[in-house]
Amino acid sequence: MNPSLSSSSSSPPSSTSASAGSWFSGVVRGRSDRAGSVKMGSDSGSGDFSGPVVRKNQFRGALFKYGPKPIQVAFKTGDYRQQVIFIGGLTDGFLATEYLEPLAIALDKEKWSLVQLLMSSSYNGYGTSSLKQDAMELDQLISYFINKEDSEGVVLIGHSTGCQDIVHYIRTNAACSRAVRAAILQAPVSDREYRATLPETAAMIDLASTMINEGRGSQLMPSEADLAPITAYRYHSLCAYNGDDDMFSSDLTDDQLRLKLGHMTNTPCQVELPNFKRHMSNCLFAISLKFRTLKRGI
Repeated sequence: MNPSLSSSSSSPPSSTSASAGSWFSGVVRGRSDRAGSVKMGSDSGSGDFSGPVVRKNQFRGALFKYGPKPIQVAFKTGDYRQQVIFIGGLTDGFLATEYLEPLAIALDKEKWSLVQLLMSSSYNGYGTSSLKQDAMELDQLISYFINKEDSEGVVLIGHSTGCQDIVHYIRTNAACSRAVRAAILQAPVSDREYRATLPETAAMIDLASTMINEGRGSQLMPSEADLAPITAYRYHSLCAYNGDDDMFSSDLTDDQLRLKLGHMTNTPCQVELPNFKRHMSNCLFAISLKFRTLKRGI
């Protein structure tokens, strides 16, 4: 993906801005009013700061490393002690969705920073990574903000498969997860139910299962399995029924949903559905899931 371009799979800004006017704004304004929430640099009086977005596809901010791997870099707009961390989906990296620009502007007005991170799973790295690896690296990023920038708390926004990262991270109860004030799941979809529409998927799932049973889960699948190099474990996780990534499928039972999502009741969480025109079938899955979870109190 070219970092200078927005992803074609992004949702329109209106879906996010609508939620920002109610539930999310309460979280944001409740913390931005605290004294000391703004960090002023030595050149803060120069008057040359005019906002986080210079022009379309061009942000103003700081690029920094947050972990030991070369890929572990992040970009932050604003210099505040509250951060909203955006976690993209498969193949995503910087500037993954169109709504990041209006989101950065809105957050800046409330004295929150928008953070876009790269992880081992970014771009084509998702095939050789895992939810567990993503959670470890997300925890390193939050640790960076706590220890290096005196963070007062973070909000996580997941887009598409990034929603699975958030659900998994909150479940881990990792060292820095208590700093998470809230979560937004934007366009949570079933990767499995999409992959089931492809003719080669069933045979590839069988192959992945065989490789895992033989202790070869970390080995790569044949090139026709995916556009990116992908291990047997990650293919099974994304494509097999009840795999580790299978959290938002319409055929999961209520008991399975409770096991996978029930822990999210301890974190303020909002679900934003995908755009109908671009994700019609998966949007129906998400709607079905949303009403079931609300009905069952998950």
